[in-house]
Amino acid sequence: MERRVAIIGAGTSGLLACKYTLEKGFNPVVFEAEEGVGGLWRQTIESTKLQNKKLTYQFSDFPWHSSVKEENPSSQQVLHYLNSFAQHFSLFSYIRFNSKVIDVEYVGESSEEMETWELWGGNGKPFSSKGTWHITVQHTKNFSRKVYEAEFVILCIGKYSGVPNIPLFPPGQGPEVFKGKVLHSMDYSALDNKIAAELIKDKRVAVIGSQKSAIDIATECAHANGVKYPCTMIQRSAHWFFPELNILGIDIEYFYANRFAELLVHKPGESFLLSLVATLLSPLRWGVAKVAESYLRWRLPMKKYGLVPSYSILQGISSCRIGVLAENFYDKLKEGSILIKKSQSFGFCKEGLLINGEAKPLETDIVILATGYKGDEKLQSIFKSHVFQKYIIGSKSSSLPLYRQIIHPRIPQLAIIGYAESLSNLYSSEMRCQWLAHFLDGNIELPTITEMEKDVKVWDDNMKLHAGEYYWKSCIANCGIWYNDQLCKDIGCNHKRKKSLFAELFEPYGPKDYVGLSHKR
Repeated sequence: MERRVAIIGAGTSGLLACKYTLEKGFNPVVFEAEEGVGGLWRQTIESTKLQNKKLTYQFSDFPWHSSVKEENPSSQQVLHYLNSFAQHFSLFSYIRFNSKVIDVEYVGESSEEMETWELWGGNGKPFSSKGTWHITVQHTKNFSRKVYEAEFVILCIGKYSGVPNIPLFPPGQGPEVFKGKVLHSMDYSALDNKIAAELIKDKRVAVIGSQKSAIDIATECAHANGVKYPCTMIQRSAHWFFPELNILGIDIEYFYANRFAELLVHKPGESFLLSLVATLLSPLRWGVAKVAESYLRWRLPMKKYGLVPSYSILQGISSCRIGVLAENFYDKLKEGSILIKKSQSFGFCKEGLLINGEAKPLETDIVILATGYKGDEKLQSIFKSHVFQKYIIGSKSSSLPLYRQIIHPRIPQLAIIGYAESLSNLYSSEMRCQWLAHFLDGNIELPTITEMEKDVKVWDDNMKLHAGEYYWKSCIANCGIWYNDQLCKDIGCNHKRKKSLFAELFEPYGPKDYVGLSHKR
């Protein structure tokens, strides 16, 4: 009997899921709402570049073309790379474009029956003789709907799109009272580059937010309008940004992406010996972090503009809050084409924005809300079952509970790829898809539901330990190699991938170290 596998989304994770399920002999169908592959890379502002160095953001068996010389390729180069990958591995014939998934529904087992299961799906296996998923798909052109069936669903829908996070405003101070234009960064990024340039040209623009998208948009506005119409950024807090991914000329991977670096941190499920080593080396861990912070304070005029974060760089890495600055951001601050205002709250008036602590309104023509997304809500809404929706939301004090950052212990015959973050999300997604391919092929045996939930809690507690009060999402950045080790052990292959002890300890790990894991057994 053919086991039908449905993949939702054709971004990086969806393409990887398609490739690796094909390698195991499945015949997947990929539903993609847009007209092409690439996910978020199809909707970026013109100046967007890859934050990672390209060698850490590449497929393990499909390197960047030699014609790409840049260390940090542009969004268009990344999109071309993803299309080339799909073309090379003949993935396009499995993708149904303009096909938006409205919801998914698990049919065949009652909620009451599933509550009694000791093993995932009732049998601990990827497929069941009773349960199937019904997937409602709407064509985005003619709006026709059709229900498809699959024995296994892989969700690759991402969490930085779809459902924007819109701040709450005091009564009478919402966007409706403003005479100008208000849009979310998601909508701005989706605009054609020429239309976006025309929208902001010779306009007073205010950008709400302090993360990567806010900085990129503000810098783009500053390039367009200069000091005549400066862009005002309204921020609650500052975050750690590197001008480039190195510290004192040394690649950041040597500080945070090798085994020695991970010896300095406590890891989930570690032995007593490793815990002791991490404790003894904690002064070195603190010292490395202080060197990084001091370097950034020396390299950038952060204090001058009130952009020194209130949390440590260790907490920033542990919560995946670090990023790479847009080119010339501080130059634009210096010349006055970008202005920074700190405020914990704001509202709208007819002329612009009412900023807490400001005597006069900030007069503006356009307000761009770079205020993030509601990733959990987006994921929750795709499930028709209210029970599954509750499983997704879980506790407010914990992240989405996924075993191996892939499998929800209580939702059968389904995997979620691309939710937990790392220093390189493409790299992490490929590891997960290789693990998932082995699981679908019957080569990995899951623990009981209770054991999986205990393991999830151990990982969640570890994230909270390192991120502290800044914990807010699944992030494995400070123990990515340790995480990969668990996947390799499940697969049954050697988790030590280097050729010498020195290399094993001190060389950064990257995608090429794990090429071909899907063939190992």
